[in-house]
Amino acid sequence: MDKRLAPIRLDSYQPLREVVCESLREAIRKGILKPGERIMEIQLAEELGVSRTPVREAIRKLELEGYVVMMPRRGTYVANMSIRDINEIFEIRTALESLSNGLAAEHITADELEHLQRLLVIIGNYIKEGNMDKIVETDIEFHDTMYHAARNGRLVGIISNLRDQLTRFRTLSMSYPGRLEATLDEHRTIVEAIAQGDRKAASKAAERHMENSEKTLLKAMDAMKKQNESRGKTKSRKKKAEDKPCSAQIKEQ
Repeated sequence: MDKRLAPIRLDSYQPLREVVCESLREAIRKGILKPGERIMEIQLAEELGVSRTPVREAIRKLELEGYVVMMPRRGTYVANMSIRDINEIFEIRTALESLSNGLAAEHITADELEHLQRLLVIIGNYIKEGNMDKIVETDIEFHDTMYHAARNGRLVGIISNLRDQLTRFRTLSMSYPGRLEATLDEHRTIVEAIAQGDRKAASKAAERHMENSEKTLLKAMDAMKKQNESRGKTKSRKKKAEDKPCSAQIKEQ
């Protein structure tokens, strides 16, 4: 494994195992530690500048969160995400987003509502600029604001965990043709329902948003798979052509 992780800063108020856990979680989210990659405790400890104990504790927590899988006699690996995994996560998240937005319609403050409306304008501007990094960053802030408006801390924690498991696919999904504009429209519908205090409408809008998000992600993954297969076939044909003896190439000409 190449050295890709920054050393841990030891001046944090959090327990060391939590700091290590967040560092590894972020590396997985960003794709620094890739799906299917083996996790080596010793190497991670060296990169992070800590002992193996907090790394081992962090890995156990990440396993519970679904970020890594521990296989007896084979080691620990960054979890791959199958279609079934994505279906299950979206199935749960759709129900929880529906509940969260419904609660937000009842409990949101005027300041939070104004913040949501302002974020919609900001996201719209970033879409025009084509600034994907800022779009993703602001989208996360938008959803976090809605979650906290539900006034249910446990619900926020559960939804955030499920969302984080799909963070590595966020840019892929949002880059799918037409998805950014559709997402913005769906967000506007959600905010309008929350602003009206309509719990049922807010819940339904959240469900539609999640359903469309899942469909788009699966389409984007399928398109990427076909693209990779096409590139693989092209490389294979090119290699076969290069490997042909000169006499064979002359004969073909």
